[in-house]
Amino acid sequence: MANNELTYNDFLQRLNIQELLVDAGYQLNKRDGLRYPSYVKVDSHGQRVRGDKFIVTGNGKCCFQPPEQKNYNVIGFIKEHPTLFDDYKPGMSLDRLVNVVCNRLLNNPIDVRESRVAEPKRDAKPFNLSDYDILRFNPREKDTQRKHYPYFKERGINMGTQFAFHKHFFLATKRRNDGLNFANLAFPLSLPSKPDSIVGLEERGRPRREDGKAYKGKAEGSNSSEGLWIANLTGKPLKEATNILWFESAYDAMAEYQINPVKNVYISTGGTPTKGQIKGMLEETRQANHYLGFDKDEAGRGFVKNFKAIAKEMGFADFTVQAFHPLGQYKDWNDALLGKRDQRLIDQGEIDFDYFEFAKAQEAERQQEQAKQKEKEEQTSGFRR
Repeated sequence: MANNELTYNDFLQRLNIQELLVDAGYQLNKRDGLRYPSYVKVDSHGQRVRGDKFIVTGNGKCCFQPPEQKNYNVIGFIKEHPTLFDDYKPGMSLDRLVNVVCNRLLNNPIDVRESRVAEPKRDAKPFNLSDYDILRFNPREKDTQRKHYPYFKERGINMGTQFAFHKHFFLATKRRNDGLNFANLAFPLSLPSKPDSIVGLEERGRPRREDGKAYKGKAEGSNSSEGLWIANLTGKPLKEATNILWFESAYDAMAEYQINPVKNVYISTGGTPTKGQIKGMLEETRQANHYLGFDKDEAGRGFVKNFKAIAKEMGFADFTVQAFHPLGQYKDWNDALLGKRDQRLIDQGEIDFDYFEFAKAQEAERQQEQAKQKEKEEQTSGFRR
């Protein structure tokens, strides 16, 4: 087996059915609620195509098309609906189609053989921020802070961290013709070459009371192949950055900052890192070191491996790109902040590490240093008298 060859088990573990539905041209139907997400097709006028809807099952791994109750996982969906994918060519083996589609979504290069892999068709109109009502977090207005609070509470992200990142998120409400409005926490996506232009949104909904789960995704029309959330806290131009920290979500980035508050450049890919995202940032930041804080699981380690391969092709030295997984039994940085240990990592014998105790020790050390400095200043002042 080739080093980069993935199996059906890999596809089932690393891809979720919602990614596949979006790639097949479906859009999240927020009118049906988010407990069991549904995806629909829309026509050229933005109207729903009746009868063309898939509902995601509770585990998020399968979907079905009512009124039928037949469940499709990632592989079954592709084989049952091959014409929904531009990769398909008449007479093409369905197993070959599964391989091409899944590897493309996972950004894993494979031999394309006789046919060129086509880009997925996107019917959605390009993203436009003017379609949204925006409420920004204002450090001087408590009312704006209160409205953002529910989106950060369950993540353990405190007010100090929100203040540090306040220029890099806002609440966005899409204007709809049907009068239904949904506000999401939005992390603006931009291109590294044009950091001031917004090309999409990484979105997070409010946690539901009944199960604590929340919507996550990207705004309609977002440039997901190249757009990144870029939170530059250094006060310097991106090209002058020395340390760039990468994560799969903006929540993870903010959590890592709260654990280790250093004003670096923080990046979120908003999911699976794409080649366009990686190359675009590397082109603009050739002088920087890149720390990859992706999830500590098989997929996350695969992202690190792929990132390093792209960087090597572009001439980056090995030491400038390093894995930056959280210490201990935590799948991601937000789990580390919350002290939420992963049973899989425990079973694998991963060492334990308590970031909460670490933070307390750091704070105690900082206070001791301040006390020593104050005592030294008082002694110096007394000597001068």
